[in-house]
Amino acid sequence: MAKVHFFYSTMNAGKSTALLQSNYNYLERGMETLLFLPKIDADNNDNKIHSRIGLNAKAYSVDLNFDFYNYVSQESIKKQIDCILIDEVQFLTKDQIRQLCKISDELNIPVMCYGIRTDFRGELFEGSAELLALADNFIELKTVCDCGRKAIMVVRLDDEGKVITDGDQIKIGGNDTYKVYCRKHFRELTRLI
Repeated sequence: MAKVHFFYSTMNAGKSTALLQSNYNYLERGMETLLFLPKIDADNNDNKIHSRIGLNAKAYSVDLNFDFYNYVSQESIKKQIDCILIDEVQFLTKDQIRQLCKISDELNIPVMCYGIRTDFRGELFEGSAELLALADNFIELKTVCDCGRKAIMVVRLDDEGKVITDGDQIKIGGNDTYKVYCRKHFRELTRLI
């Protein structure tokens, strides 16, 4: 029986690297995978999943209207699909997460989702919230705060490197835009929790 797996962490914990390694393992054994990346991230990355250590792979770009179940159902008629891997899963909708669960349950294809749980305000992303409710397995990938504790929160920085606590939930950026902290230091910096 296939399962839905949610690999989650803050930024810079190696989610994309883990996804690309899992994909490589399937391909090395002659198996077929489908890789997906939300359009908001794909547009900034040439439709590729990139890791900070230099690995990358082409992925299908999906917008908020993309129907995973219909697409995978049609693809599975043409060829065997052994695993579906999705990066930046936090940007998916509640309905899309439910479609992924339906793929696992009805098409018996494992679904491996990689993403961030909470935004820079400490609030759950829609896709992550639905995965926390419905996924079969939860795998935390860990990274550390400056103090050495486990980092579980993300803060957003302005152009001068100062912490900001308001704005749109989604803003694509790297280490110049976001930094990870433990809950204690997140609370001290943002006063949000």
